[in-house]
Amino acid sequence: MSPQSHPTTTNDAAVNEIRRLIARHKTWDGLFGLLGIVTLLSALLVFATLFGQMLVNGLPHLSWEFFTSFPSRRAASAGILSAWVGTVLVMLVTTLVAVPLGVGAGIYLEEYAARNLLTDIIEINVTNLAGVPSIIYGLLALGLFVYQFGLGQSIAAAGLTLALLILPVVIVATREAIRTIPQNIREGAYACGATKWQMVAHHIIPYSLPGIMTGVIIGLARAIGETAPIITIGALTFIAFLPPSPFGDAEHLLSFEWLLAPFTVMPIQMFNWISRPEEAFQANAAAAGLILVVMTLSMNAIAIWIRHHFRKKIKW
Repeated sequence: MSPQSHPTTTNDAAVNEIRRLIARHKTWDGLFGLLGIVTLLSALLVFATLFGQMLVNGLPHLSWEFFTSFPSRRAASAGILSAWVGTVLVMLVTTLVAVPLGVGAGIYLEEYAARNLLTDIIEINVTNLAGVPSIIYGLLALGLFVYQFGLGQSIAAAGLTLALLILPVVIVATREAIRTIPQNIREGAYACGATKWQMVAHHIIPYSLPGIMTGVIIGLARAIGETAPIITIGALTFIAFLPPSPFGDAEHLLSFEWLLAPFTVMPIQMFNWISRPEEAFQANAAAAGLILVVMTLSMNAIAIWIRHHFRKKIKW
């Protein structure tokens, strides 16, 4: 063998080694993809099974009377009127408190806050609070809102509790949405003579709005199904009346008496029914659960639609 054949042999061996390495990585990539598909299908199968069972048990009990009737000791005449009205009012308070505070805090931390030790500590704590169990927020609200502020077992206390629960989620979602905005957008605004607030108001917020709205709605979808913090602050399990109307008389267009009214929500009503031994009450719980699942899926669908709708209007 001539000396000139050695480089060719070495090159062929290196090429073959690279091909084997690529083939091995492709094999692992295929196995990982297959594992992901199996995991996804398993999760969908579990959800479809549970939702199908809920659909079979609860769908026959859905009627107009079920929506417009108060809870009753008789399963045949029991409804969810007070539960869904309470849910709507509690979520209204949650939205009015959590969205402005969460979005504002996210914008401040990302665009205005100085990069120092205090900011790092705040960011770490906000991120960690997003994973705190909901029962901890219930205990915090019990001592702060119910006893310290004297709100009692009211809609205001429940709304503030759920607002605290989703506040870290809204803050993190806002910051992540703002981080997706290219730096040249900011530089272009400053080059045109815009101030810091003009740049944020006219560029950062509109461009990051799809991500912010998605995070807000997903946070609200989580809050609407929470039970532990609501039970902790003392939500009623049986209530046969509605809170006062938010709309007042001719002299006072708005009334805030409903904020201090006792309440119940859909998860609490389901908990009350599912704890009863009668099968008819459990069927009512399945019907209420079906409505709650539809509401949650609808909110997530709205979040997806908002994200795609606003992204089409964005021109970088």
